[in-house]
Amino acid sequence: MRGATGGAADDVGVRRGAPTLEDVASAAGVSRSTASRAINGEAKVSPRARAAVEAAVLQLGFTPNQAARTLVTQRTNAVALVVPEPDERVVADPFFSAAVQGLSQALADSDLQLVLLMAGLAGSPERAVHYLRHGHVDGAVVVSHHQADDIERVLVASGMPSVFVGRPWNLPDQLHYVDTDNRRGGELATEHLIARGRRRIGTVAGPADMTAAYDRLAGWRSALAAAGLPADAVEYGDFTTEGGAAAMRRLLARRPDLDAVFVASDLMAAGALAVLRAAERSVPGDIAVVGYDDSAVAAVTDPPLTTVINPVATMARTAGGILQRWLTDPEPPDRGPVVFPPEMVVRTSA
Repeated sequence: MRGATGGAADDVGVRRGAPTLEDVASAAGVSRSTASRAINGEAKVSPRARAAVEAAVLQLGFTPNQAARTLVTQRTNAVALVVPEPDERVVADPFFSAAVQGLSQALADSDLQLVLLMAGLAGSPERAVHYLRHGHVDGAVVVSHHQADDIERVLVASGMPSVFVGRPWNLPDQLHYVDTDNRRGGELATEHLIARGRRRIGTVAGPADMTAAYDRLAGWRSALAAAGLPADAVEYGDFTTEGGAAAMRRLLARRPDLDAVFVASDLMAAGALAVLRAAERSVPGDIAVVGYDDSAVAAVTDPPLTTVINPVATMARTAGGILQRWLTDPEPPDRGPVVFPPEMVVRTSA
């Protein structure tokens, strides 16, 4: 008899396995459907019932089955940071760590998880498009996109909430984006060089298929035209140190008389400075140099780099905030772009 009583007590006192939705409903004194609605954040639940369910969840240590929850809510609670660049550039360029930092900060107080979606290797753009199309994430933030990318069209066609960091080449009127005024930034850099008395000003531009590079080059041309100076000394790099060095060599070979150069990223400017040093051109004595980004690289080059601020973390944080509001509000946000004004940081190089 004593053994039978002890066994019954064990059955009552010991919970076997993880708590279920039925356990939560029973503990909260509500129906299973009410408990489910409360856990999934649906609106048609009274404050009293919601509080009871939340207390039961905490008491029992209940964890919703994410796969089942996704089927019910059609939400994954995940957003993608889409990067259409090769792995080696993502690892080497501080732009991307700043983007991850800013977006992570935006999502820090939410239940949203960040998924890094690399789309720059052979075949991976198609894989990234497939991933986005098949409901693995609720929304996307896209950075460092190129003219040939199909991501803009895919996101517009799918209706997925998405925000671009940087003006998209394709369908800009149908997409939300956060940017800095890169054209004005290129003008500021060039005007600074002109104000320093430089008259033979070249540029190492970024990739011609990226809007940031296109706009910075347009700003360089605009400032030179306003000053009545020629804009015929252009070489293109790829936003890497090696690309900047190669472009600077070509520029020096074509125009050895240059007295200044605007370089469209700090990494490329670091490469350009190394080439100038090897050619025994003093900076800023012989050639003044202005970069772009104000990344960590700018403060440690020799000499320290005068540069234009590119507020990547702030832009990514802003994009994340827009996306988060979009996912919680049935009305999509205003499609007008958010554009930050550029500022310069003056150091020794110019």
